[in-house]
Amino acid sequence: MSRFLPDRYTLLLIAVVAASSLFPATGQAGDVLKIATIAAISLLFFLHGARLSTAAIVAGAKHVKLHAAILACTFLLFPLLGLGMQAAFPGLLSPALWMGVIFLCLLPSTVQSSIAFTSMARGNVPGAICAATASNLLGTLVTPVLVAFVLHKQGGGSGLADAGRVMLQLLLPFALGSLMRPWIGEWARRNNKLLGKVDRGSILLAVYAAFSAAAAQGVWHSFPPQDMAVLVGINAVLLGVVLFVTARGARLLGFSKEDEITLVFCGSKKSLMSGIPLATVLFGPADMGVIVLPVMLFHQMQLMVCAVMARRYAQREDAAGDAPAAASPRGA
Repeated sequence: MSRFLPDRYTLLLIAVVAASSLFPATGQAGDVLKIATIAAISLLFFLHGARLSTAAIVAGAKHVKLHAAILACTFLLFPLLGLGMQAAFPGLLSPALWMGVIFLCLLPSTVQSSIAFTSMARGNVPGAICAATASNLLGTLVTPVLVAFVLHKQGGGSGLADAGRVMLQLLLPFALGSLMRPWIGEWARRNNKLLGKVDRGSILLAVYAAFSAAAAQGVWHSFPPQDMAVLVGINAVLLGVVLFVTARGARLLGFSKEDEITLVFCGSKKSLMSGIPLATVLFGPADMGVIVLPVMLFHQMQLMVCAVMARRYAQREDAAGDAPAAASPRGA
């Protein structure tokens, strides 16, 4: 049953949401929290730039067909599904929650969990490293543009100004971290666990700031409780459809089983680590809590479902490896 329970980090996220809703930071404390959040998110992207190795990415970059399929799922299939569901059932959710769902669909893929599940399932790990990293790098630029284009009529995004803020707060620290990698890359590699805590701490701080501002603005009274159940259902449909399309699409495209696994786990993910920083830059404090709520729910759902799928892929590979050994006595 532990496979289906929230992990420790998700429990921390839930605790932070509860704490920020009960004890929101307002006034001067809210201003200090906003500055601290911007600094923490910039540090997060700086450290990602310092840790990113290029060797494995170069090795996995040659499979253009696989990477194109993953990017198409991330930045084309997901948005089309989200917009289609909103157009077909606009009354299922409030406009703010629909904006959060669409924002979820516009986010890049995850890096760590995509690679971890691909490795667990015996997939193409170098390809997953390349694809997930490329998705995150492109997402820093592509997601703000898509938000400005898709959500502009609904009040989200403001065109080039948003892209400029993203480049200043996220892409510039990442580039500086990459430039510093010859000097601090080895230190970052040795202290990966410590820097992982910095990553998670930055996200927890951003979540507290987001939901604190939402609570101060009375966001939780702006939509009925049953919207939460509907939101869970919409996230489940999104995840289920994308998992089905990626698995079937990989077979139609003639991918190997290893590449199918990579497409399934990289093409179906949405990044909480990138989503909250991007939302911090792209949306106002009053909207942040509702905007990131679909992302947080989808994050936990994708971890639980993909953990089960990765185990089944691995068991299937183990069974296939044992089959010749079992058949050899009969053929002797």
